[in-house]
Amino acid sequence: MPYAATGRMRRAVTESVSGLPRAFWWLWVSTLVNRLGAFVATFMALYLTLERGYSASYAGLVAALHGLGGVVSSLGAGVMTDRLGRRPTLLIAQASTAVSVAVLGFMEHPVAIAGVAFVVGMASNASRPAVQAMMADIVRPEDRVRAFSLNYWAINLGFAVSSAGAGFIASYSYRAGFLIEAAMTMVCAVVVFAKLPESRPVQTDVEKAAEPVVGLGTVLRDGRFMGVVGLSFLVALIFQQGSVGLPVAMGEAGFTPADYGLAIAVNGVLIVVMQIPVTRFIEHRDPRRLLVLSSVVAGYGFGLTAFAGSLGVFALTVCVWTLAEIVNAPTQTGLVVRLSPVHGRGRYQGMYTMSWSVAALVAPLMSGFMIDRFGAEWLWGTCAVLGTVAALGYWGLMRGLPEEEPGEVAPGGVAPGGLADAPGAVEVTAAAESVAPRTDSVAAPRP
Repeated sequence: MPYAATGRMRRAVTESVSGLPRAFWWLWVSTLVNRLGAFVATFMALYLTLERGYSASYAGLVAALHGLGGVVSSLGAGVMTDRLGRRPTLLIAQASTAVSVAVLGFMEHPVAIAGVAFVVGMASNASRPAVQAMMADIVRPEDRVRAFSLNYWAINLGFAVSSAGAGFIASYSYRAGFLIEAAMTMVCAVVVFAKLPESRPVQTDVEKAAEPVVGLGTVLRDGRFMGVVGLSFLVALIFQQGSVGLPVAMGEAGFTPADYGLAIAVNGVLIVVMQIPVTRFIEHRDPRRLLVLSSVVAGYGFGLTAFAGSLGVFALTVCVWTLAEIVNAPTQTGLVVRLSPVHGRGRYQGMYTMSWSVAALVAPLMSGFMIDRFGAEWLWGTCAVLGTVAALGYWGLMRGLPEEEPGEVAPGGVAPGGLADAPGAVEVTAAAESVAPRTDSVAAPRP
């Protein structure tokens, strides 16, 4: 029996990772390395308050400026992704992040720290539209749910490891943390330079004449897509409370930081353990139902926190909304790709990324205001309301959504028009063509 179970598990893992082009796995490695080195975000507040002796208010200001940098860069990076290409945008973003993080570790004046933190926020968020657009370019529509889930899994696995290591590094030297993150981010840039070709689809003269130019105005006039961006903002507001509202509420309820750490650790463990098996379950499901269900479960998962009176119940609520996160993240990203024109993916991904960046700015203000003025119960009730509104919005917006064209990606694993001329372009095509077509998948509406 154990042997049979092991065999089934081995087959499940093989089916989850098979059929994806080699370029995807290099991008996946780059993501994992990047998150393994994400030390600064974990200990920045402690660094500013304990090491530098600044106030909690100043630490909050620096965090807000870091988030503001992400908001500013989202749209600009999306435009760069479409105009310059995915690969150049990734190289610029990662190299800039490495340099600015290293510089931040040597800043001592409060104005300098705040200014460089803003630059770090801009640089680190600039890679997101390029990564998402490149994945959409190189992975077939029927495989995108798996691909985005695997990438999300790498993000959380890397963050879990880096969070655990951050404390040890900080106990030795905070500056070492800055320098290690800078070095690992530069390794990501090297991987992109050496192993990833440009994936931006090349438009022929006929296509250029027939298709309208995609600009930011095009994105803003796309009513259905902007509706999805708005709903994404609501869902992001809910999930952000796990890191901004939950620790404050637990603290006011008499729980220690260690208690919060144990409760929130459930989130990372569940994602690492459950992301791949859950993806296998949802891969062929109706995305509208998945988004509606995940929005409701997220909202009411946080809503249940109002009734938590022990560490075990807090951990249970984390389990509930984490399951919603596991379903929502790849489904939402896939929907964004499905609604994006091939030659405007960067701009569309930039707008989508901005919804999360803005939520990261608003969520702390929202949680602080509601907890101070009305109490934590009102915050959790608001999360339940937001989840319900998002669910109704997804149900309405996705009615009549056309079926995804199975030919959106060429047989070589890249979008029609081929790869832009770049070193290694042939390598990706050859690698993708060497994989036998999957017959057990259906076109998924979103990555």
